[in-house]
Amino acid sequence: MGKITILFGGLLILLGAGVYAGLAAIEGETPSKTALIPAFFGLPIALLGVLALNDGYRKHAMHVVAVLALLGLIAPLSRLAMQVARGADVALLPMASMILMALLSGGLLALCVKSFIDARRRRTMSGGS
Repeated sequence: MGKITILFGGLLILLGAGVYAGLAAIEGETPSKTALIPAFFGLPIALLGVLALNDGYRKHAMHVVAVLALLGLIAPLSRLAMQVARGADVALLPMASMILMALLSGGLLALCVKSFIDARRRRTMSGGS
């Protein structure tokens, strides 16, 4: 699961950097640092994925990853919902970024939960608690 976590972290970093660069190209000026939010989530997720490659740290690292993935799912969806409720006009690139961040985070969270369930089943079947 560590390698998958590194992949998802890398994708989030690429998403943040890509949106930041895209907005810079479109606007012709330095975009807001909020365009990098997916990268700010992706970096610790990727680092925790590297940590999870070590058997001794895997359980704790992956639980922190699950929390970050949950926050990475809730944050962009709540921001989109607030903007829609206000009737604000959301530009295409930031909206796509928020949707992609939510999809990546939600996918990672689902994989984490599945991994936790599978680990629990393996422990139960081997006689552990």
